[in-house]
Order: sequence, then C-alpha cells, then structure tokens
Amino acid sequence: MGKIAQGILGGLSGKVGNVIGGSWKGIDYIRIKPSSVANPRTVGQVNQRTKFTATLEFLQAVKPFIKLGYKGLAVKKTEFNAAMSYVLNNAITGTEPNFVVDYPNALVSRGGLSGALNPTTDLATAGEVTFDWDDNSAEGNANATDKSMLLIYNPSKKESISLLDGADRTVGSQIVSIPTTYAGDTVELFMAFITADGSQVSNSIYLGSGTAN
Repeated sequence: MGKIAQGILGGLSGKVGNVIGGSWKGIDYIRIKPSSVANPRTVGQVNQRTKFTATLEFLQAVKPFIKLGYKGLAVKKTEFNAAMSYVLNNAITGTEPNFVVDYPNALVSRGGLSGALNPTTDLATAGEVTFDWDDNSAEGNANATDKSMLLIYNPSKKESISLLDGADRTVGSQIVSIPTTYAGDTVELFMAFITADGSQVSNSIYLGSGTAN
C-alpha cells in the first residue's frame, strides 16, 4: 500500500494502483507502471520511442556540457533530465519514423547571461576548430571575465569534444583541438558563455556544421 505524506499534495511513497512513488536525493517523484497491452508497438508509441532515443543519444554524448549549461534549471530534477525535457519537446524534427535532433533549436545551455556576438567557426586547419566572436562585454549583463563554453559534437561517432572554461569574452577567439579520427566527419558546433564563478550561463548558439580536417 502506498502512503501519501503531507496530505494529498505531498510525496507519494510506494504503489497505488499503477502509480509508483518514491524519493531520490530529497526529490519526490512518481511514475506510471507500464500497462500490459496487446500491441505495445503502435505508431504513436514507436514514434515517441524514436524521438526519445534520438534525444538521449545526443545528450549522452554532450553530457559534460549540459551539466553546466543546465545547472540553473536543475530544480527538483537533474541537469540531464532538464535538458531531455527541453530538447525532446523543442528540438526534434523529421517525418515518422525518421526523427532526428534539430540542432539549431537544440539548446545545450540555457540561461540569462548575454550570449555570443557574431560567432563564427573555422575548420580549415587539420586537428582543430577555431571559434571567433566579437567582444560585447560592455553590453547587457555580459562581463569581461565571462568564459567561453565550446562544443564540437560528432554525430557519426556519438561523442563530443568540449571546452568549458575557454577564452574570456574580451579575447574573441579560442582554438579547440579535435582527434585525428574526426577527419572527414561532419561535426556540429555550439558555443555559450559562463560567468567566472559559474553562477550564470547564456543560451547556447548553434554555429552550424562542417567537415573536420
């Protein structure tokens, strides 16, 4: 028998019908026990699983980045779960059954800090990606000491390279080394900023894709 703490609006502990409740790190949660159905592979179910898998594969590969990028949104949930919810609901595109991540809308960092101004990338040099941006430290709530956060995602290998404490906002450029095994692969590029004390981040900006050398 399940117990509901603090009245009907409190945390549920145990099982009531097909609803299971518990607590993890002081956070109350509930989940629905899957029902036995004659056909568990309806079109709707298959589509949802495909969307979920696409989101999961992407976020697993960029997990160190979103751990900082979603830190401010991890309220009664983990950073990963916050990112899963956002990307799944806002950045999945395609026609059934071929659903994929829509990278321009896939924010890997979300926050109120001023973002990058006129960011660009250059993959011409073998084994590296150069990120450039304009200094906007005098605008909005930007700071001269904000650190660049840079992400290179390799979809074919389902892995990423990230730099979480890159050059200051005023510097305007940062080179990130990539493995030689990336040569010839298409990579997806993102950047954001984080304050020196790590308390605030900006929304990420998608800088497009390119072929690694």
